Amino acid sequence: MKGHPVAYSRSVITELMVPSYTNFGGKVHGGTLMSLMDKLAYVCASKHAGNYCVTVSVDNVQFLRPVEVGEVVSLMGSVNYVGKKSLVVGIKVVAENLQEGASKHTNTCYFTMVAKDADGSTAEVPPLILESEEDVRRFCSALQRRRIREEGVAFMKDYKSAFTDHYAVADLLSDERCVLSISDALGS
Repeated sequence: MKGHPVAYSRSVITELMVPSYTNFGGKVHGGTLMSLMDKLAYVCASKHAGNYCVTVSVDNVQFLRPVEVGEVVSLMGSVNYVGKKSLVVGIKVVAENLQEGASKHTNTCYFTMVAKDADGSTAEVPPLILESEEDVRRFCSALQRRRIREEGVAFMKDYKSAFTDHYAVADLLSDERCVLSISDALGS
């Protein structure tokens, strides 16, 4: 299977933020931005894979700065990593105030996508051709995020199965903003 370089599927979506996109606080709703990011992830992944792709997970969604009505948002996406049937698409979001000529980075996140064939079965994806140091860094960073995610899942599985140390729970929650009203259930 012939591979594709990162540039092959790199894509950009640019859209004006209109009043119908706002939340109750008057800022652009995070869900609107998530929808645009998901569309861009689909475009990048499907172009690279040559197949329909579906979203499996999203990592590092942190809205760093609010987006205002009237700003133009550009979403830049590229395939950062491919496995046998999955791809990771990195997306950077920048909002620009055209009147002021100012732009701001609002967030970066990573969509894991899986390729599907015409029958709906998972499909193998072409290799990713890394042509620059930046391409290699992004590929390796995706590997590290996967390792961290897998370690986190294993940690939480162990934590949930060993949730019996009631003194540790009480200690963990001692400085938190909660009130334990089930102290009998925790064995205190």
